[in-house]
Amino acid sequence: MNKKFRLTLFVTGQTPRSERSIRNLQRICAEELQGTYEMTVIDVVEQPQLAEDLKILATPTLVKELPPPLRRVIGDLSDTEKVLLGLDISRVDGFNKETGK
Repeated sequence: MNKKFRLTLFVTGQTPRSERSIRNLQRICAEELQGTYEMTVIDVVEQPQLAEDLKILATPTLVKELPPPLRRVIGDLSDTEKVLLGLDISRVDGFNKETGK
């Protein structure tokens, strides 16, 4: 049975860095999580309270809420290996142990 990942990406406005982090996250999810994820993007300019509630101090910040434990990755998510490691998602030689693919 596959785990369901709940990911929330906090960005600031529609800047090139924000757009790049969104594209990188979409790519990582498509390649590594293959349908076993729920992704939300929150613009802290439009919803500052949500960022404050989770104590988001820098953007872009990716928060993995599920499965536990909660993990955070700060940056534009361009380094796939660093993102997978930061989110505690295992991958060995192209095989993702979480998704079985």
